[in-house]
Amino acid sequence: MQHVNGIRKAAVAIAALSAALSVTACQAGGSKAGAESPSTAPSSAPSASTTPGTTAPAPAGAPTTKAPTAKASPISGSGSTGTAVKTCAATALKVTAHQAADRPDGTGTGAAVVEFTNVSAQPCTLQGHPTVAGAANGSPQHNAPLKVTPTGSAAPVRLAPGSKASLKLTFVQVQGEADGYCKSGAQPASYPTMVIGLPGSGAHQVALDDGVFAECDNTVTATAVSAATS
Repeated sequence: MQHVNGIRKAAVAIAALSAALSVTACQAGGSKAGAESPSTAPSSAPSASTTPGTTAPAPAGAPTTKAPTAKASPISGSGSTGTAVKTCAATALKVTAHQAADRPDGTGTGAAVVEFTNVSAQPCTLQGHPTVAGAANGSPQHNAPLKVTPTGSAAPVRLAPGSKASLKLTFVQVQGEADGYCKSGAQPASYPTMVIGLPGSGAHQVALDDGVFAECDNTVTATAVSAATS
């Protein structure tokens, strides 16, 4: 009887030990599974906040692209549309002359304003100081060149169709009455017309709208052509 009880106690002890081992194995397996379960990563990285009117910084190592730089348009004088225009041809100009309001004291012409009107259908430009020569009517090729003293700087002047530019000629003034005299002792000269030339724009024979050109010493001071009346 005691032998049977001993067998039973041994069996119970073995069963209890087996149950304990089973529970320990389950716990160890559950811990391992839990350790191997991947944690959930965020679906996307937060985007950088950009202030309106600014450019977000490029990622490190990314190539940088510069925005295109606007090119300045060429300027061709007053009223330019940003497109350069050609020099006025001689045929594009009508040239007239009148005595200047501001001129040296004396009885000669003293000073004259020469005006250039663009009579073509296209804009064009004038630039520079003139050449000046006295001439008879109808014979500009038989002229007497005057020594020109330029004054002021020259810049391109854009002429729209129908618009004008001008320059001023100031002569050594004739003094006295009748035929007059020159302070230098030279003989006064008078010309019914002057031949006025501008770089690239031809030579133009022009008469005063009132009177004749009278001057001394065959010299003249000339401004550069300008959009404003001299």
